[in-house]
Amino acid sequence: MSPIPETAPLLDSEDPALFPKLTETQVELLARHGEVRSTAEGEVLFREGDDRYDVMVVLEGRVSVMVGTGEDTRELVSQGPGDLMVELNLFTGQTTGATGVVREAGSVLAVPGDEFRDLVGRDLSFGDFVLQTLFRRRQALERLQLGIRILGSRFDRDTQRLREFAVRNRLLYDWVDVDDPRARASLAELGIADTLGPVVLLSGRRFLVNPSDEEFGSAAGVHARSAATGRIYDVVVVGAGPAGLAASVYAAAGGLSTCLLDGVAVGGQAATSGRIENYLGFPAGVSGAELAERAQLQAQKFGVAISIPTRAIGLSERDGFHVVSLDGGEELQARVVVLALGVQYRQLPIDGLTDYQGAGVTYAVDVARGELAPGQAAVVVGGANSAGQAALTLAEDGHHVFLVVRAESLGAGMARYLRDRIDSDAEIDVLLGHEVRAVAGDGHLDQITVEETASGRQRTLSANAIVVLIGAQPRTEWLAGEIDLDEDGFILTGPRLGTGVGQREPWKTLEREPFLVETSRPGVFAVGDVRSGSTKMVAPATGDGGMAVRFAGQHLARTRAP
Repeated sequence: MSPIPETAPLLDSEDPALFPKLTETQVELLARHGEVRSTAEGEVLFREGDDRYDVMVVLEGRVSVMVGTGEDTRELVSQGPGDLMVELNLFTGQTTGATGVVREAGSVLAVPGDEFRDLVGRDLSFGDFVLQTLFRRRQALERLQLGIRILGSRFDRDTQRLREFAVRNRLLYDWVDVDDPRARASLAELGIADTLGPVVLLSGRRFLVNPSDEEFGSAAGVHARSAATGRIYDVVVVGAGPAGLAASVYAAAGGLSTCLLDGVAVGGQAATSGRIENYLGFPAGVSGAELAERAQLQAQKFGVAISIPTRAIGLSERDGFHVVSLDGGEELQARVVVLALGVQYRQLPIDGLTDYQGAGVTYAVDVARGELAPGQAAVVVGGANSAGQAALTLAEDGHHVFLVVRAESLGAGMARYLRDRIDSDAEIDVLLGHEVRAVAGDGHLDQITVEETASGRQRTLSANAIVVLIGAQPRTEWLAGEIDLDEDGFILTGPRLGTGVGQREPWKTLEREPFLVETSRPGVFAVGDVRSGSTKMVAPATGDGGMAVRFAGQHLARTRAP
């Protein structure tokens, strides 16, 4: 083990927001589930890369929590009596990102990870205390840019893909351009030269060269393909955004065997939102990442089998069951399928735009936040709620923001509370009736040309990031011919299927009309953004998920064999 560095820790152990001391009552609560262990100076209590470890409370002595290896080893924080040593990774399934070494001999209270997770789920007060603390710690770690390191060119599509995967899965990571001396030194130390793609540096000396999303996810501890392909699920949910998460939680809580799968990450587009302010029960707002983490914990609590990254590529019927075909060649059988596919971002029709993906052009505000240096300006394109939230988030970070809106007013697509906040924010310039015409930069985006459509006048904005939020299109090509879609590819459900559908087979045999969020195939439901006519907001999407499970129960009651 490397010696403990003499430099100051990266985080302040006396910061009560990040490291609140446990009360006697909290320690007594944990003591019922753990055991006291003596510690010796130099003892390693947990190690970076561990996939299973005990949660510990320092009772006596001190523990140094360290990150990095070799010459890059740094002390993250020094923990003393009353400090709780646990990471958010314990709840997400990822491996631990730090090493704990006893600096002064003493004792710790060790609680098995599984029991600690159960306790957090049962005890609402203690659970909320723990989760809020861990979310704040995660934000602090993100600012330090610790964790996995991605080495790759800003012009490389695979580098951008891996960075997006890391952001969407809320992995702690740092990106270093391959031309940076730090990247060249890291590659030389590992004996890597002339790679054909980006390199992902993991703990120790482990690394991956241009991994697939599945390989990256597996190495980083993101939920692997955990679905059992040999069993029949009551419910298979395709898509892990708010609607899919809600459906999974409600189905599993109701005693239905449930599998949730997604091709990228838990949380969907909502997880990239800096703050959601109109979600019931969060008067101060909640970040999309926190909302996703909380929903994922609920799903795990009720026994949902989460399989990520896993992409569905086909839907069919066999022997009275729905069959979901997966990209790896496997199949899942289900009595009910819930399609929560979300949508994919629309791109601006500008020549050369893709040249700057990963170099200033993004479709998620959190990616832009990671790329912008302090004081740099940004452009947000769009007039809906997501664009307003992105503009406010970047302004709160200290960036000047140009909000480019094609419409002549924000009233048609943006909530009033967002419009009011934008109007009062001096760091946001709203350019109504404008469109982006060109982007430019020497290796990285630094100029965006916009045009006032009514007059044809153009101006060039100096900005180092552009967040494109101009709507999205459904990912339903693989469903064509299996269920009914509207002309834009959104899934038709309930009344939108048209009158008289109940007189068609198999509805006539079932002697009922399709339920409100049910598709043209009985027992297959569509929820959230992918449903034709849906309101593209988080709260209605979660409502869709709950509604689908209610109707699924009615469908199963009529069709399930006794």
